[in-house]
Amino acid sequence: MKIAIIGAGNLGISIAKGILHSNGATTMFLTKRHTESIREYEKYGNVTVTSDNARAVRESDILIFAVQPGHFEAILHGVKDLLTDKHVVISTITGFSIQKIESVIGKEAYIIRSMPNTAISVGRSMTCICSNAMGAKRIELAKAIFNRMGHSMEIPESQMQAATVICASGIAFWMRLIRATTQGAIQLGFDAKEAQELAMHTCNGAASLLIESGNHPEEEIDRVTTPMGCTIEGLNEMEHQGLSSSLIRGIVASFEKITQIRKG
Repeated sequence: MKIAIIGAGNLGISIAKGILHSNGATTMFLTKRHTESIREYEKYGNVTVTSDNARAVRESDILIFAVQPGHFEAILHGVKDLLTDKHVVISTITGFSIQKIESVIGKEAYIIRSMPNTAISVGRSMTCICSNAMGAKRIELAKAIFNRMGHSMEIPESQMQAATVICASGIAFWMRLIRATTQGAIQLGFDAKEAQELAMHTCNGAASLLIESGNHPEEEIDRVTTPMGCTIEGLNEMEHQGLSSSLIRGIVASFEKITQIRKG
């Protein structure tokens, strides 16, 4: 596949790493206004680093846009006359609707919105995808790309803002939980490095149990809680202090904020 990533910032580079590590591109263009910080990616041999969006579009089939929301419309206007029926346009831009993309490049274009998270750089992203009517013909292609770098799910566009909170912001939420577990382990006597290793691998194991078994979290909780035991004592204390309600309230607050940003 000939892939261009237009806007090789943090997210764009994370996507590039995921694609390159999974050998998912025959050629790749990375574009950025100032290219010095991404020149190192040319070591892959099939990667071209440039500030020329037009060249990247002309020489690629799949265009992944990862630019700042305020720049996206102008960039689309700049390349729209270069788009052909071979191009698949994949946007990762938060709050930029398919209808708005269509207003610039037309309804005849294959348009897909995706919401990956930064775990894409290590092949573990949860990516949500939706499309316009034409893009539905290329949705399996998009899923194949993102499934090489984790897991993807097709959802209605109306749920993309919620997906941003759960999957993209969610990385930060889980990092904070891992950090808290690390701090608890330090208080119990482990050094900082050991504590983090214990916390992150236990978190990874918990998620893997659910993914592999298909079980509900409470089923796995029941496996490690015994009557009057230490696990249920800890869980109940966490709930008394508001663990679940705080998480839910934080998720809802994040969603309300992204909704305000879109309205603004």
